[in-house]
Amino acid sequence: MNYFNRILSIGFTLFCTIVYSQTEQTLKYTTSNKGKFFVSWGGNRGAYSKSDIRFKGDNYDFTISEATAKDKPKGWHIDYVNPTRMTIPQTNAKLGYFISDHYTVSLGLDHMKYVMNRNRDRTVNGYIDLPDSELGSIYNGDFNNESVFISEDFLKFEHTDGLNYIYTEIARYDDISSLFGINNTDIFQVNLTEGIGGGVLFPKTNATLLQKDRYDEFHLAGYGLSANLGVNLTFLKYFFVQLNAKGGYINMNDIRTTGDTADHAEQSFYFFQRVVSFGSIFRL
Repeated sequence: MNYFNRILSIGFTLFCTIVYSQTEQTLKYTTSNKGKFFVSWGGNRGAYSKSDIRFKGDNYDFTISEATAKDKPKGWHIDYVNPTRMTIPQTNAKLGYFISDHYTVSLGLDHMKYVMNRNRDRTVNGYIDLPDSELGSIYNGDFNNESVFISEDFLKFEHTDGLNYIYTEIARYDDISSLFGINNTDIFQVNLTEGIGGGVLFPKTNATLLQKDRYDEFHLAGYGLSANLGVNLTFLKYFFVQLNAKGGYINMNDIRTTGDTADHAEQSFYFFQRVVSFGSIFRL
């Protein structure tokens, strides 16, 4: 009887070992995401809706209606990976964590660039009443839906270092590799991802207003909300390329425009980004 039990025990142990070994061989690294971290770095192209920009100070209060703006792309350049010049291009950085197999939380920085188009006619409402001793007094007047030529001497207004959106985001990831006939996702995996986020705007605004001294400093200016849809292509378990379409709303009600704290601007607008990011996914 003891001999039979011993054989039975050895057989059961051998069976469990074989099953465990087969499970280990079939369980892929990419099967489960919970507990993984990821980090990414990339670049963007941006587009912005029209915006009414209000400029306020001790002796002026006027609004430029339907101002337009563009981004300031660098193109493919070594500056994207040069640590001393990484803020010159339009860049995107993100650090995140999978709280489950499908959901992530992350902290990100979108370093966009916003350049208001100048040297064109715009509708202006409000007034400018600077002291005669100031050079900008040549623009004094009352404006009631008047067309005014916004020259570079009148106004330079840029968030070029930059329009910095610092945000937190929650996103969902779904493996859609099977739709493309991909079986070994540890070699190549295709994920669909979508997310929503919110955060603050910390621009470094480059402004010259009414021939006052140039201002170019970082300042907490407002908030933003965003949503994105993307495709994540993961290679060899640990590396990925991600393509995102991202849009959102920005409201900045405290933009510094001169060295005088009484001078500021207000604006809100919608933005859209096309983002290409490169990153790594790993466990600690």
